[in-house]
Amino acid sequence: MPRAPRVPRVIFWDVDTQYDFMKADGKLYVPDAEQLVANLKKLTDYAHGHGIRIVASADDHVPEHAEISATPDWKETFPQHCLRGTPGQRKIPETALRDPLVIEPEPQDNAALAARVRGHRGDILFHKHRFDVFSNANVLPVLDVLNPHDIVLYGVALDVCDKYAIEGLLQHRPQTRIFAVVDAMKPIDRDVAAQLLKEWGEEGVRLVKTSEVVVGGLVDELVRASA
Repeated sequence: MPRAPRVPRVIFWDVDTQYDFMKADGKLYVPDAEQLVANLKKLTDYAHGHGIRIVASADDHVPEHAEISATPDWKETFPQHCLRGTPGQRKIPETALRDPLVIEPEPQDNAALAARVRGHRGDILFHKHRFDVFSNANVLPVLDVLNPHDIVLYGVALDVCDKYAIEGLLQHRPQTRIFAVVDAMKPIDRDVAAQLLKEWGEEGVRLVKTSEVVVGGLVDELVRASA
């Protein structure tokens, strides 16, 4: 039986670990993403085994969304992927969430949303129609409720959705420490990724490996620091 979340000031943040991105036959496969699956499972199992809430994002598209294009520029537009109701939109089994509270992008009443989050014992899943998770209007209100000291972030793609998540957190939650699990991320463009990692490190993001999280005592250190 999984434990209920008991470490609310530390959360894991799972970025878009969906079939279309993670599997070689997916519609928008991130190069070498299948190599991440073992580490992603370790992180997911660790969180669920230690009472740590996972906050995840997932693309939830229809063909009419602005991000979807038959002639993509690979910066603002991309080919069809993660279409609602298709197998490609689902998270891979290794990162399955526990009793997720699904939060759609449309703005919700903040008081009602806060009550839902406070009363929920499982994970949280933000649906989004753009690559930037902060395009979901409810992300910041939910973060205000969770008020994490530390966020351990991983997923794909490093140079797109991870980028927007990390840079958005740096902007909106400067008081929160961010730990990017570099061997649980893959980029579309390796050259861009190297520069991003350098910049994130300079901005205070701590670059860590899966082993540091699941066997190296990192989370225990964070829990002690936030107590």
